[in-house]
Amino acid sequence: MTSAAEAPSPPAYRRLGVEVRRAQIIAAALGLFAHRAPDEVSLDEVAAVAGVSRPLVYRYFPGGRQQLYEAALGSAAAELTLCFTEPAVGPPTERVSRVLDRYLAFVDEHDAGFSALLQGGSVAETSRTTAIVDGVRRAAAEQILLHLGRGGGPGQQSAGPRLRMMVRTWIAAVEAASLIWLDEEKQPPAAGLRGWLVDHLIALLAATAATDPDTAAAVADLLPLETAGGPAGRLADLVIPVVAGAAHLLPAASD
Repeated sequence: MTSAAEAPSPPAYRRLGVEVRRAQIIAAALGLFAHRAPDEVSLDEVAAVAGVSRPLVYRYFPGGRQQLYEAALGSAAAELTLCFTEPAVGPPTERVSRVLDRYLAFVDEHDAGFSALLQGGSVAETSRTTAIVDGVRRAAAEQILLHLGRGGGPGQQSAGPRLRMMVRTWIAAVEAASLIWLDEEKQPPAAGLRGWLVDHLIALLAATAATDPDTAAAVADLLPLETAGGPAGRLADLVIPVVAGAAHLLPAASD
C-alpha cells in the first residue's frame, strides 16, 4: 500500500490564460446562441455552461450580453467563412458541392440561431452584427468566384460586373433556401438540397453566359474541367431532353 508520504500530490491549480478563458466563454455562448435567439439567452446561462461566475463573464465582456453576442457571432462568422474555402482541386462544381455540404452542416448545427440571425428582429441586431453577416456573404462570393476561375487569384482574371452580380445573387438564394429548409423541418435531406443549389448555380451561369461575353468566357474555361459523372454532366443529361422539346420556339432556319 502506498503511504501518504508517497502518494502523488494533486496537480497544482493553473489559471487559464486570458485568451483561453475568453475563448471558453465565447464557445459556451455560441453553443447557446446556436439554438435560441440571442435575447433569450442570459449571462447566467452562459456562465453556467462555461463553468465560470457571472462576474467573470462581465470581466471579459463588460458590455454584457450584446458584446458577448457580437464576439460569438464573429467566431461563428469565421467558421462559416471557412466552409467556403476549398482547395482548387478537381472539377469546379464538385468543389462547390463540398463547400455546400459544409455550409449546410453548419446551418443544421446552428439552426435556431442561424434563423434568428438572418431573419433579423433580434434586440441584439446592430449595425456591427449586420456588418459581420455581410462580411460572410462577401467572403463566400469571393470564394465561389475563385472556384469559377474569376476570383483574381494567381493566374486568374477578375470577374466582370454581370458574373459578380450573378454569384452574389446565388449566395443570397443559398441563404434564403437555407432558411426555408429549416422552416420545412430540414426537408428535403441536405444532400438533395445541396444538389439542387449546385444545379441553380450551373443554370445561372448558362443563362448569364448567353448574354454576357465575360461569363461566356469563364464557362468556356470551366467546361473542360467538368466530367460526365459530375454535377454539370448529370444536369446536362437531364436538361438536354427538356430543351429539345422546345425546338419549336427557335427561329425558323433560313432557306
